[in-house]
Amino acid sequence: MRYLSVAEIAKKWNISERSVRNYCAHGRVQGAFITGKTWNIPESAEKPERSNKKKEYPLTLLNILKEQKACKYFGGIYHKTQIDLTYNSNHIEGSCLTHDQTRYIFETNTIGVENEAINVDDVIETVNHFRCIDMIIDHAKADLTERFIKELHLTLKSGTGDSGKDWFAVGAYKKLPNEVGGRATALPEEVADKMKALLRAYNTKEEKRLEDILDFHVKFEQIHPFQDGNGRVGRLIMFKECLKYNIVPFIIDDNLKLFYYRGLKEWDNEKGYLTDTCLTAQDRYKAYLDYFRIAYQVS
Repeated sequence: MRYLSVAEIAKKWNISERSVRNYCAHGRVQGAFITGKTWNIPESAEKPERSNKKKEYPLTLLNILKEQKACKYFGGIYHKTQIDLTYNSNHIEGSCLTHDQTRYIFETNTIGVENEAINVDDVIETVNHFRCIDMIIDHAKADLTERFIKELHLTLKSGTGDSGKDWFAVGAYKKLPNEVGGRATALPEEVADKMKALLRAYNTKEEKRLEDILDFHVKFEQIHPFQDGNGRVGRLIMFKECLKYNIVPFIIDDNLKLFYYRGLKEWDNEKGYLTDTCLTAQDRYKAYLDYFRIAYQVS
């Protein structure tokens, strides 16, 4: 008889490794036995029915991210998402940290520097961005609110050089007018009302499609509610909303940056530019899901 590992059975049954171990430990997997600390499970073993007889919901990407976050699992989709989303979103905004340096900070909470000058804010914002991703995973199912968006900004910018400037409002809407790409944005006195109206219109839609999420993102960036950090907060919100509505999320990487900017600029005239860019990024994230054998809805 051929025996499989806990990891192999977890993939076969589409459940977490923790659940497999629990089933084995409670004697619910026929023929399973333990050697040392390793469970040996017959290849032909059937997945036990849930004892509480409650409806068993499909395992979603959000479930898996929460599970891997909780057990600090390295090498899976949570690990890859943290590093790739943080590196690319910060890099678009000018961070000089490399992908390897970003990964090293996440994995070790340290950074090795030899004969190289590193911007302290780049390091702080990298660590802060990891925390922001944890926030959107923890609160993925909640409705978007001004309070949550401000908390994302507070988390992202806390401890940076900007946080010590009197005119820079960390975790609050901007105090000074700003531009993005040479284009005017909402004036400081307009921001609160515009954000309330944007969130009201968005939250009244019960189900959100990818187009609804992109439309919110464009309007959020047009308002540009914060003094800095709008792009990163906006992309975090898109990722959160994709998780909420079981839409495959996406990461805008550096070689899509110019197409992404064009899509934001032209959205009101031609939605295809931004949509195609995000669908390309979504296909790349689907490749991650395929590699980790995580099921997703095919649209």
